[in-house]
Amino acid sequence: MNYLLFIIKSSIEDFRRNKVRTFLTSLGILIGVSSVVLLIALGLGMKKYIENQFESLGTNLLRIVPGKILQGGGFRSGPGSLGGVRFDEKDLNTLKRIRGAEYIVPIFSKTVTATFGSNTEIADLYATTADVFSGINLKVSTGNVFTREDVEKMAKVAVIGPKIAKNLFGQESLALNRLIKVEEQSFKIIGVLEAKGGGFGGPDLDSFIYVPYKSALAFNPGKQFVAIVIKSADGVDLSNIKNEVSQKLLKRYKEDDFSVIEQAELISAISSIFSVINTVLVGIAAISLIVGGIGIMNIMYVSVTERIKEIGIRRAIGATKKDILYQFLSESVILSLLGGFLGIMLAFMIVFILNRFFPAYINLASVLIATGVSSAIGIIFGIFPAKKAADLSPIEAIRYE
Repeated sequence: MNYLLFIIKSSIEDFRRNKVRTFLTSLGILIGVSSVVLLIALGLGMKKYIENQFESLGTNLLRIVPGKILQGGGFRSGPGSLGGVRFDEKDLNTLKRIRGAEYIVPIFSKTVTATFGSNTEIADLYATTADVFSGINLKVSTGNVFTREDVEKMAKVAVIGPKIAKNLFGQESLALNRLIKVEEQSFKIIGVLEAKGGGFGGPDLDSFIYVPYKSALAFNPGKQFVAIVIKSADGVDLSNIKNEVSQKLLKRYKEDDFSVIEQAELISAISSIFSVINTVLVGIAAISLIVGGIGIMNIMYVSVTERIKEIGIRRAIGATKKDILYQFLSESVILSLLGGFLGIMLAFMIVFILNRFFPAYINLASVLIATGVSSAIGIIFGIFPAKKAADLSPIEAIRYE
């Protein structure tokens, strides 16, 4: 123990004599470690953010979409992943007969331009039924939602997200009872929804415009739907409803024409995608760790050359090859750990600032990985210069000029 403390103290004393070189040598590890920790934090934050977005809509939801898009717990690619089928009112009436389904919500969506006066916004139009608000937990902050009567009367009314309201009218309360133009169609705003959030790779729920699907025939003359959302009643097994939905739709469509997806399956598939993306990004960031390790190796070689005479004197007064090896190896490891510690501290500060805008967070695993990697780099890249120092002949080292 005393021997280890002596080596560490000796290493730190050498660093104190060369403060600038010590910092610059650790800088490569600092940048690499902070990059790896930050990317893991951002990936975890993005994953959690999107999971929260979907969970806020409700966990007892089924989504019926065209094509077979899920396979093996992830999104499917290739033939059949995007089907050409579109659902219609016949499908809607068929699904309404399913027991245990509390809400059946058909959805037609289209990216549109919304205009009020000289203000214009890009938004997602959702043509649907009045059940959409209860079905996916949407609540108004001001005004009201449209009703089933509005749908049947083909009323030209709209409920909009708060971001659209703010960008078009300055504040949400000013949006009520105003007419906006969606493409060439006019709709009266009767309600503004509470903020749900969105963006950062997920749907921007605050930029949606909800209208009765029978009032959007100019956009959807065939009354077709790109998706149908089913919310089960409390206490009803969602898997039973899923099986019944599949059985009913298979009477009209082929198996690859549609997918019936539980909310949990969708979240799992999205999480798997982010895990792969995050792994690739961390791998790219890890390249800077290798560069930092090479920098440490180069500096340690320079240090060996500068201290040849000191090494010779230490060998002459009794230091063994192992002592010299441990001395330089410890210096390399301490340099790496110093860079790793500073990198982790920098990552914590950046994440602390980012948390005001985005839910990034650092987990214990990323800190342990960063610490372990920085230690390994110190050992791997420190072995060669340390061995060179240990192999020096004491007599030749003392005579070295």
